[in-house]
Amino acid sequence: MTTSGGTRPDELGLMEKYICIHGHFYQPPRENPWIEAIERQESAHPYHDWNQRVSAECYEPNGVARILDAQGRIVKIVNNYARISFNFGPTLLSWLEAEEPETYARILDADKESVKRFSGHGSAMAQGYNHAILPLCNARDKATQIRWGVRDFIHRFGRKPEGMWLPETAVDLQALDLMAREGVKFAVLAPHQARRFRARGENPWQETATTGIDTSMAYEVELSGGRSMALFFYDGAISSAVGFQKLLSDGAAFVNRLMGGFSPAREHPQLVHMAVDGETFGHHHRFGEMALAWALDKIESDGGVRLTNYGEFLEKHPPTHQVEVWEESSWSCCHGVGRWREDCGCSTGSNPGWRQGWRTPLRRALDGLRDRLAPLYESCAGELLRDPWAARDGYIALVLERTPEALERFLAAHARTALDAAGRVRALKLLEMQRHALLMFTSCGWFFDDIAGIEALQVLQYAARAIQLAEDLFGKGDFEPSFLETLQEARSNRPEMGDGRDLYLRFVKPAAIDDLVVAARYAFRSLFQDLPARAGFYSYTVERGAWQTLAQGEARLVLGSCRLTSAVTTDTLDVELAAIRPANAPVDAKGGATPWNAQACLRHATGGGFSPEAEGDIRDAFAQGDFGEALRLVKGRFDAMRVEMQGLPEDEQREIFGILIAAAGAELGCLERQAFALVAPIVDVMPEFGMTPPPRFAGIATAHLHVRLLDEFRARPVHAGRIQSLVEEANARNVQWNRNALEPEIREVIERLARAARRAPCDPEALRDFAAAVRAERHLPFAVDLHEVQTQCYFLLRRQPAGWWRAAVEEARGGGEGAAACVEDLHTLGDLLAVNTECASEP
Repeated sequence: MTTSGGTRPDELGLMEKYICIHGHFYQPPRENPWIEAIERQESAHPYHDWNQRVSAECYEPNGVARILDAQGRIVKIVNNYARISFNFGPTLLSWLEAEEPETYARILDADKESVKRFSGHGSAMAQGYNHAILPLCNARDKATQIRWGVRDFIHRFGRKPEGMWLPETAVDLQALDLMAREGVKFAVLAPHQARRFRARGENPWQETATTGIDTSMAYEVELSGGRSMALFFYDGAISSAVGFQKLLSDGAAFVNRLMGGFSPAREHPQLVHMAVDGETFGHHHRFGEMALAWALDKIESDGGVRLTNYGEFLEKHPPTHQVEVWEESSWSCCHGVGRWREDCGCSTGSNPGWRQGWRTPLRRALDGLRDRLAPLYESCAGELLRDPWAARDGYIALVLERTPEALERFLAAHARTALDAAGRVRALKLLEMQRHALLMFTSCGWFFDDIAGIEALQVLQYAARAIQLAEDLFGKGDFEPSFLETLQEARSNRPEMGDGRDLYLRFVKPAAIDDLVVAARYAFRSLFQDLPARAGFYSYTVERGAWQTLAQGEARLVLGSCRLTSAVTTDTLDVELAAIRPANAPVDAKGGATPWNAQACLRHATGGGFSPEAEGDIRDAFAQGDFGEALRLVKGRFDAMRVEMQGLPEDEQREIFGILIAAAGAELGCLERQAFALVAPIVDVMPEFGMTPPPRFAGIATAHLHVRLLDEFRARPVHAGRIQSLVEEANARNVQWNRNALEPEIREVIERLARAARRAPCDPEALRDFAAAVRAERHLPFAVDLHEVQTQCYFLLRRQPAGWWRAAVEEARGGGEGAAACVEDLHTLGDLLAVNTECASEP
């Protein structure tokens, strides 16, 4: 279509229509700051922690979102991230990179795809590093938060960010100016954050309180030094409907609501755009990622409206209007930024009657700690680093890459002179103190209803780590007492929890460990697992010196020395250790020799070199089976630190029990088969005489059939007939299947076969094994979660050459045996996994 002059409407920019959906994907940093690992969070059950749970419910599904046909079969699996605008918190991306690499790769791939889709503009936006409320930061911290966010983005996405997400969209002009200095071109705000606007070149301003603001265009905000930035104000009504009014329960209604955002009264190109927490799509609203995928597909296929991102729209349609913003405003607090410093009345609403007066003393305590540490850092770091604050800004390079090479590059850029080992450790500890002084301002510490929540306790952990480093660097002082004095004013809504000081001493201090504790945990683990002579352990490297392990039946004695080196500060600790695991025997008269009386004891290295042979009396007592005496000698001689099973964190306990269970299970299989052969004839005949087999005998039969079922699924190929017979046999014996124990292992087997078939799409044997396992699964008396298997099946079909499906069908009809088997297996997979094979196989 052209105008009378031969020009297309889109060339004139008349009534062009665009839609952009922004997802703000974020989780607060959750790592224990002493070991740089997330510990188990019971509230996230059945997952290990909230990162893992939200990733399973949202981040992973949005990278492989399903679109179904009328029969409920998968016709498309799409990467939602490639067609929306999005930002991920840097600390969340760091976790995804380590723990969910496939999801992480899909996020990076989506940005690359969006560059091609949206005229050279990637959809990913940067974010302030650890989601601190920038208007409440001092100028120096504000700058570092922004610079770290930008550097992290460049490191991951391989390009400079065009846009940056302000945490909680909390804004002030200083933050915008710092972003503009870093090359950021635009930000996204809530409509109520616009104060007034005017067309460029006009004098009078229009107050938004009177007229509202047209959210369908970009605006320009003037900053200091002649700088400016584009601002987008999202459609508040649509965003609220998606986030809080269950609009995602109906994909068609979602599309209609977006389309309803266009107005025929506007005479300029229109952008209908919304912004919500990314977790809306799957975590807050189950299957929200599918509604999003369907809506995006519908909008694209219907035509007339173009999906876009902010960078592309900004290039095509630069601002024609100027805007001023309400400083210290945000999207989630109608009182500005009160939610992160006072009892403003904003809360989650989950606990009626609770107050948030604790927010103010928490903020004061952390501000006071920051201000106490800053001059000490500046003075001491100034002796080692040319510009302490520039070094802090540059420290993100080391946070992202903890390698000797990265450390050399950092020191070459920032050290005053070549630093010796002690100087390096001191410099790194100073920088770590500052890193944790930044992390302790993560916004979630104030967002929720009570200071006893895991989010507030997390920011207190970061404060405790900063205090610990300060005491190490500057002496004990009164860092902690003065901090706790203010924190004592922060009272929990739960009387049994007390105040902030109580919570700190009860929950935070026990989480604080030093290098000696890590060494003791390593020594304890060595009783149950053969660890390499050089191994990573938490955020440390452990290198063994002289080392000897003695065994007597199930009992173990470890005598040795090792060096711990922190991957974060490069600090080292040399220790000598003795660890003993008594045999599985009754408690003896000398003090309790049971396997759970295992202990690891340490002492600081003596400097004379350690020899296990020198501990002859310990070795002799152990060799004679006098474990109580051996334990007494160990505790008396290695007295700097002692760790017992009960004193280990839950994750470490689970790791050890996992090792023990695996070892016991390997031996148990043979015993179970022998026991079953003994009891089966009795168990089988007793019902014929109207008698019920003893529970003990029935248990043996159940355990044996469980093992046989897993063995059948591990066979190649899996025989559905044998699985069916086994299930029938179990039914005859009234066996109750333990789904919780069996399902994860069977699922893992089928997922492994699915991945193997996807990696080798032309291998008929791999396809046969995959199809056989799925056929067999249908005979089970319990459901197996095949979500990932469906995804692998879809991409197996997509990896074939264009038109291959029709060609394979024709070849099978012509009598080709190989093609016939392939087509049959693929039909089976499609039918059983609800994948539309014909649609999925077409480009």
